[in-house]
Amino acid sequence: MIIEEVSKSFGDFRVLNGVSLAIHKGEFFSLLGPSGCGKTTLLRIIAGFENPDSGKVTFDGADILALPPNKRQANTVFQNYALFPHLSVFENVAFPLRLRQVPKPEITSKVTEYLKLVQLENHGHKKPNQLSGGQKQRVAIARALINEPRVLLLDEPLSALDAKLRQHMLIELDQIHDKIGITFIYVTHDQQEALSVSDRIAVMNQGNVLQVGTPHDIYESPATDFVARFIGETNLFDGTVASAARLDKPEPEFMTELDIKELGRIKVTTVDDVKPGQSVSFTIRPEKILISKEKPATKREDINLFQGVVDEPIYSGFQTKFYVKVKDGVVIRIMKQHATYSDEGPDIVWKDSVFLSWSANDGYIVEVKP
Repeated sequence: MIIEEVSKSFGDFRVLNGVSLAIHKGEFFSLLGPSGCGKTTLLRIIAGFENPDSGKVTFDGADILALPPNKRQANTVFQNYALFPHLSVFENVAFPLRLRQVPKPEITSKVTEYLKLVQLENHGHKKPNQLSGGQKQRVAIARALINEPRVLLLDEPLSALDAKLRQHMLIELDQIHDKIGITFIYVTHDQQEALSVSDRIAVMNQGNVLQVGTPHDIYESPATDFVARFIGETNLFDGTVASAARLDKPEPEFMTELDIKELGRIKVTTVDDVKPGQSVSFTIRPEKILISKEKPATKREDINLFQGVVDEPIYSGFQTKFYVKVKDGVVIRIMKQHATYSDEGPDIVWKDSVFLSWSANDGYIVEVKP
């Protein structure tokens, strides 16, 4: 599927600003962004529920914008399920086939097949009000898939579910995608959902696509300050390039020193050929920072080392998040994973004096600013 320069306004409000995307056949592709960023409007344009002001949407080279929704071979799963309350689970799933006047034996066979796919083969006789939220969503997925569309559009399908059920359904959704192999386009504002199941993600904000890439690319190499902040947690600072030296490696890579007002001088490796005096933004993820009460013994020249005081430790069982005050009261976030059993509880507590360290390879220059 190719989306080319799609724009859409509602009155004076510009929802989409010339969005262009190439979505590969069979991939699990997520549109990720905050509420109001335009992701659902883009999904509705693909589905045929909205018309763009300009641009093209093509399936296999054919422009589909002139086609009604039922001719686009793209079915939608909504967050509110949209099931018929007076029909049984079986009849809800069978409904698209009855509209096409498919023979009864084929309807029975296909509905049975798709109920089995979503693990509801023993619930066909029930009405929607007898089902849990997760079961209702699975009925909606089966009904959307039974016409064998080329694309399944999912508009925040798990947002009405509680956290544990949402995680369970996310795994099931990924397994269904793996079994049937069609293209999934998934709209969500939940970063963890998108990172967990997507082949690729488009991060959107204010009607623009800011970055398209794999979950690893989006998390480890954010293209903008917004992406760095929106995807997971991070520590983000503005800085100025003090020096940059080419490293002796086959691919271009530079050891760069930055002057950051809140931290002082730090080292970061980058593939960007930055120049002294340029303004940049720098990020370091909380889980990449080591925290200890003893000064690290390493003599490596690429290690950044700071001292601070624990302002707030937050214990979460599998990890502890530390808020540590360093120079001039600036707070850095650190996450420490608990991989082994401890008899005595956390070894770092409130008001402890600590050392923070990270490798130059673990930081990242997000933006080179004009």
